[in-house]
Amino acid sequence: MKRLERVFKGLANRRRLAIIQMLSKREEASVADIAEHISLSFTSTSKHLGLLHRIDVVDKRQDGLTVYYRLSNPLPQVVSLVSSHIANSRE
Repeated sequence: MKRLERVFKGLANRRRLAIIQMLSKREEASVADIAEHISLSFTSTSKHLGLLHRIDVVDKRQDGLTVYYRLSNPLPQVVSLVSSHIANSRE
């Protein structure tokens, strides 16, 4: 139950939902690409991505100084449902 609570709290933010929406349409993206897409600073975007990583929504890989993120595989079931819904959303 605690894990589910953490996941719901992690999803309860429009910027993090925008990150999930973006990554559901791309295999992976760098922090800079994500920051530009969601119109947020690099630092703030990194914090959002860190939280999503802690709740197992995104995985990351580092290539030199660049960090790339992608949706976790498998996604927690509730996140998979949310991802499917927002991937088809226009907002």
